[in-house]
Amino acid sequence: MNAAFRNFRRFCAVLIGVVFFFGGVLKLMDPVGASMVVREYFIFLHLPFMIPSAKFFAVAMALLETVTGAALVCGVFRRAGAAATSAMLASFTLLTLILLVFNPSMDCGCFGEAVHLTHLQSFLKNVVLDLLAVAAFLPLRDYGKATKMKFVSFCLTVLFALGFCVYSLLTLPLVDFTDFKCGSYLEAARDRAPGAAESAVEMEFIYEKGGEEKAFPLDGLPDSTWTFVDSRTKEYDVVELPVLQLVAEDGTYEDHLAAEGDVAIISFYSRLRDVSSYKAMLENAGFTTLVLATEFADGIDHISDFKTLLTLNRSNGGLTLVRDGRIVWKAASTALPDEEKLKALAGELPAENLSDSSRDSRLFQSFLLLESALLFLL
Repeated sequence: MNAAFRNFRRFCAVLIGVVFFFGGVLKLMDPVGASMVVREYFIFLHLPFMIPSAKFFAVAMALLETVTGAALVCGVFRRAGAAATSAMLASFTLLTLILLVFNPSMDCGCFGEAVHLTHLQSFLKNVVLDLLAVAAFLPLRDYGKATKMKFVSFCLTVLFALGFCVYSLLTLPLVDFTDFKCGSYLEAARDRAPGAAESAVEMEFIYEKGGEEKAFPLDGLPDSTWTFVDSRTKEYDVVELPVLQLVAEDGTYEDHLAAEGDVAIISFYSRLRDVSSYKAMLENAGFTTLVLATEFADGIDHISDFKTLLTLNRSNGGLTLVRDGRIVWKAASTALPDEEKLKALAGELPAENLSDSSRDSRLFQSFLLLESALLFLL
């Protein structure tokens, strides 16, 4: 096998590895969100008995993608990597073809919450990867061998990926790509959300010149060589804001409660626990406190649907702080702030609270840079 063809095969393998690696890392960053996608797959495939294992399968598949992608990029365990990649691509292609045919209202989850693809885009992406796999792995011989340094790079990458997985399972995602991310306004605070009015209308003025008609905005009217013809209004689509759907015991919706002043929301999407003492601590710090779950029980103020609560805060029993309808801070149930921290948060401006989100984003970028360096530079 000549060197040019061997290099071409490696190039195709590396491309597949990059897609697998970063797709896996994005799912590892948000294992709860990934489990929601797997849960929807189980429902679609009529496998409801497997729903309790959705999180296990989501994390296992994300780790498998990450490790396989790292192996392809580093060029280690080439035969095993080729076999694992081919098997996964065949499964993914078949699954996305089924989604394309039946068109259910669900996301493929290929890149977690970071990138959303239509069923057609997801299928075509897998077809392209299939073609790359044919070029990378056929014929089934002469894969070559990696240097010892590449094995070191692979092992360090996998070690960091495992650590990242454990961190993500214990905390919130380093980067929140959901509708309820920090900085977002709730639908109940639409009148305060910049650029999210009920409707946006703009005047357009139609001018004609040389038999050609063209629309101009008020601040960009043409010169006198154009002849005015008509005017019309142009209405823009309404900006969608996340809805909490707070349902009281009498069945009324009370979303406005989360958009008035400083509000602390404790949300449960699965097993409940007693938070009465922590609720008192929040109220003592100056927050109006709402405890949300999927069904009413002792200590639950309102209910909402499962998907909304899981999207609001990935942690079960997680804390979300809202100021005048704007989400400004979140904490996982494993890292709830103490009373001193709560009082400090109650006195800070939203921009200061949002700095935690920026810090997490920088941490994730640093993690990706480190992983990339391990993969490509060693």
